[in-house]
Amino acid sequence: MIRPEQVFLAVDPLDMRRGAERLSCHVQQLVGRSPCDGTACAFTNRDRSRLKLLVWDGTGVWLCQRRLHAGRFRWPAPGATVHALSRDEWDWLVVGVDWQRLHASPPAHWHV
Repeated sequence: MIRPEQVFLAVDPLDMRRGAERLSCHVQQLVGRSPCDGTACAFTNRDRSRLKLLVWDGTGVWLCQRRLHAGRFRWPAPGATVHALSRDEWDWLVVGVDWQRLHASPPAHWHV
């Protein structure tokens, strides 16, 4: 499994037929970064059952795809164009865990 240091999630869904060249252009326009700077960018389809990861390894571009047979990837709510994930959050996302709740603090009205 590829474990990039920093992953940017493209919040809006994309057509999963796009290849490395079109996704690289999209990264430049969307994130404002070069797709060859060592970070990775992940994309999903409308129903969040597929995920594509575009990452530069120093000598070339990797385009990886993961498809779920059941369930959906947890994705940020619409609002921002891009959402940055840490390496740990990425690991949780690809195995299907709700990475958005890993750092949630308990509600203030809870008492122990």
